[in-house]
Amino acid sequence: MRRRQLKCLLRRLMGAPSVLLVAILGIPLGAQVAPQPPAGRVVAPAYDASHETTLTGTIQGVVAKHEKGSAPGMHLMIAGSQGVVDAHLGPYLDSDTRTALREGTLVQIVGAMETSRGKNVLLARQLVFSGRTVNIRNAQGFLIRAQAGRALSPKTDKTAETESKGGSL
Repeated sequence: MRRRQLKCLLRRLMGAPSVLLVAILGIPLGAQVAPQPPAGRVVAPAYDASHETTLTGTIQGVVAKHEKGSAPGMHLMIAGSQGVVDAHLGPYLDSDTRTALREGTLVQIVGAMETSRGKNVLLARQLVFSGRTVNIRNAQGFLIRAQAGRALSPKTDKTAETESKGGSL
């Protein structure tokens, strides 16, 4: 009897490959579970352009070193009409801009207020100070990586000139 039940079961399974194939093909080959951020890691809040505001004030503090629980990159503590506001500038400012931002400097920041880990943070999109305008984020809120200008050395300049004249100087 057991042998007969086993044969029936095998016959059913032999007819089942088409069902299994359909079930397997229904799952996308590249399907993966979305990765979760590791515990203790800060996830940057999403930038909402509809909440954009302009803040004018004086730099009360410059936080260049990453503090646990805050978004990585430079932060400015701005004293303005709303009190002291934490403005996140991100990690991509060039060294000239970093050194020019000092306590007591008057700044104007365009950005969006967001809440991250229970703290209000101004995600800066544009920073204006001392006659300079620095774009920090694009219109969608993605940080812009600063591109350092490359100066041509005399050797590189001569090479370019040689190539444009067809090899003769």
